[in-house]
Amino acid sequence: MNTIANHLPTAELQALDAAHHMHPFTDGTALAQKGARVITKASGVTLTDSDGIEIMDAMAGLWCVNIGYGRAELAQAAAAQMTQLPYYNTFFQTTHVPAIALSKRLAELAPAPLNHVFYAMGGSDANDTNVRLVRHYWAAKGKPDKKVIIARKNGYHGSTMAGASLGGMKPMHAQGGLPIADIVHIDQPDWWAEGGDLTPVEFGLERARQLEAKIHELGEDKIAAFIAEPIQGAGGVIVPPDSYWPEIQRICDAYDILLIADEVICGFGRTGNWFGSQTMGIRPDIMTIAKGLSSGYAPIGGSLVSDKIANTVADAGDFNHGYTYSGHPVSCAVALENLRIIEEEKLIENVRDVTGPYLAEKWAQLVDHPLVGEAKIVGFMGSIALTPDKAARAGFAAGSGTAGLRCRDRCFANQLVMRHVGDRMIISPPLILNKSGVDKMLARAVKSLDETLAALLAEGLMK
Repeated sequence: MNTIANHLPTAELQALDAAHHMHPFTDGTALAQKGARVITKASGVTLTDSDGIEIMDAMAGLWCVNIGYGRAELAQAAAAQMTQLPYYNTFFQTTHVPAIALSKRLAELAPAPLNHVFYAMGGSDANDTNVRLVRHYWAAKGKPDKKVIIARKNGYHGSTMAGASLGGMKPMHAQGGLPIADIVHIDQPDWWAEGGDLTPVEFGLERARQLEAKIHELGEDKIAAFIAEPIQGAGGVIVPPDSYWPEIQRICDAYDILLIADEVICGFGRTGNWFGSQTMGIRPDIMTIAKGLSSGYAPIGGSLVSDKIANTVADAGDFNHGYTYSGHPVSCAVALENLRIIEEEKLIENVRDVTGPYLAEKWAQLVDHPLVGEAKIVGFMGSIALTPDKAARAGFAAGSGTAGLRCRDRCFANQLVMRHVGDRMIISPPLILNKSGVDKMLARAVKSLDETLAALLAEGLMK
């Protein structure tokens, strides 16, 4: 059997990586000079690198390892499925048992009437599906001009051409001719950074009503859908004011606009419910799913689709869209076992009722730190805003990322994976995290904040 060796010295592994491996969202030259961090194994909430250093993963990989690392049950489910049916496609009027079983289970878990699944291999291509699906739906309804999809600045919906276009991140739009046609953006509901003198309630309504203004500007007969994350993830864990989502729902209902909830991060327990839409009280027509669906153990994503959309599309003939690996049997088998573990081990109840409230209490205390101006958390996704002036909600004079990058590096030095987005520090730990794990995570975070503050003061950057 051809095995993959982990025993090479770190420097040799880094050199091989730099020679042949192109990393996502990375300056390749800078990484080659520094050397990539090489992770060799993981268990629970802990990673181990090629030098034997153990690191607490407060990001659950890329927001996805909900059940934690090292679960043999998922490996066994994958092996059993590979032995029985390692692959078959779902084209040509064909299906297989894992896709059937997973589809049934997702329909049971999802809010009514989301009873249908179109499979992808991740969130990015699932959002590509959504673009084609909503436009095909309106064409089948005799309204082919309803093509425009409204999204949000600083939202994240993947990095494919359509996914990155739906997302509202300027650095992504600067490369590759993005966004593609008929996708437009309104402002995000980030009160801390953009709320000015408005109260959170006033600001939430103002940002929601930008959707209504955009509908009036472009014409209701042109708007196909609005897409947004219940809580923005990669944009910095932006929790909208309480007034925001009810107003968005009202507007979508009033103007017959489809609502797409991107649940790639929020789904499968992260917010204390199966889906973030339930936490935020919204009724989407489509939900994008991935990440926590398999806890990252196998690539899988999809679109949960309402009855009205699925039935209209089914009656309109062939939907000329799909992927080689749509509903891959191994990925479906792994996802089913993952969902069983989440349910039987009551991980969502843990987030909602036990560890989540404990984490929220401890997380809120971070605002007492001289460097922290805001601490927001829902379930197991949280953020803190770093600032030189809490009262003014000010950014750093030296520019966004001045404190965040330094804090991220101190976190790694203190054996903690905590991500930075500009000058927001964010967490998204595995749902298995217990109270002692919360204490350990917060102790390392506070130590990192202390060291970051000391460095900023020493460099004259705390202004």
